[in-house]
Amino acid sequence: MSLWMKTPLIESVPLELPIGKKIRLKLENVQPAGSFKIRGIGALCEYEANRGAKGFTCATTGSAGYALAWAGRALGLPAVVCAPDTMPPESIRPIQLAGQTVELAGNTWYDADERATVLAQELGYTHISTNEHPVLWNGISTIIDELAAEGEKPDTILCSVGSGGLISGLCEGLLRNGWDDVRIVGCGTYGADAYNLAVEAGKIINKETTTSIIPCISALHVIDHVMDFRSSVHLRSFITTDLSAVSACERFLDDHRMLVDPSCGVALAPVYENAPILRESENIVVVVCGGVGITVERLERMKALAVERERRA
Repeated sequence: MSLWMKTPLIESVPLELPIGKKIRLKLENVQPAGSFKIRGIGALCEYEANRGAKGFTCATTGSAGYALAWAGRALGLPAVVCAPDTMPPESIRPIQLAGQTVELAGNTWYDADERATVLAQELGYTHISTNEHPVLWNGISTIIDELAAEGEKPDTILCSVGSGGLISGLCEGLLRNGWDDVRIVGCGTYGADAYNLAVEAGKIINKETTTSIIPCISALHVIDHVMDFRSSVHLRSFITTDLSAVSACERFLDDHRMLVDPSCGVALAPVYENAPILRESENIVVVVCGGVGITVERLERMKALAVERERRA
């Protein structure tokens, strides 16, 4: 039983013509659960269900929670999703529509994860890591398997990075398919730059706080597994402003009639900006990771906040 599907890989004329490079889009946003998260979380939930799990808990700031809710629903198991008090109703509603429970706990993802761990013990459920488990990374790595099956190797892959679950899975897929010469550019913002700091320093940097308005990539540090690929994969980093990430979502909506979260917009931004990081690239794949809980109205609110912050800076 697979809880996710093979996603389309399409060429993007609107993105490639202005910069003179081939741009293809791996459309994880069309997954049944709205994002790439279902690959890893779905695989891990199936694994735990086969080991006798009675239910699941996890922490989320958005898409991971819906992936868990979707997986639980598909497997016939209950799920409790813990989220920070600041999670917007647009992100809560899909989880509830899937018939699962949302509990607000604390101010950060880390507070919510602590609560999810305690709940798992109290309820006899299984706590699901949303970024750090070999089964989860293997599920995510199937994105690269699907790219390899298409037969045309890119020279560069762009993806968003928060704590590093996505890029870890992609790196595993690159190595398994013999694509270790492909550059992988992890994208964030100046206020959500844990991955960029780690790549520049060559080690994990623990931040005290984040300042980005984009919660899904606002990690205080990347997971250890990211740094395991320093010598085997061409890791690169790109950071931009929150406003650029939001603007990329607006442009993508116009260009491809798809609405994605700004946590996905950060991976589109280098292309829209024709960023120097792409100077040596000719054949680029953007992992359009998706995002649950984004609406046009919420995107407009995020843009207004980003504009106001830039005005004050």
